[in-house]
Amino acid sequence: MKLTRITEVQALGARRVRLTLTDGESFELDLSEFLNGPIFEQVREDDAYFAQVRVDPELGTIVWPNGADIDPDVLIQRAHASR
Repeated sequence: MKLTRITEVQALGARRVRLTLTDGESFELDLSEFLNGPIFEQVREDDAYFAQVRVDPELGTIVWPNGADIDPDVLIQRAHASR
């Protein structure tokens, strides 16, 4: 069984993103609660830097240029819980 992963991300502002999954599902998510610790400082505080979010195809999750990433299973679980 292949794991569901993130294939697309769009920064929406105010620390929100729209994510698209390998199964075609799409949802919006507020990332504020995940942006803790020193590696996320620039992501939290700089709108332009937050907007540089992209998908790492090998990891199947979102990443920023400084190497910060969030576990895709955590993001997907949160999205499903908020529905």
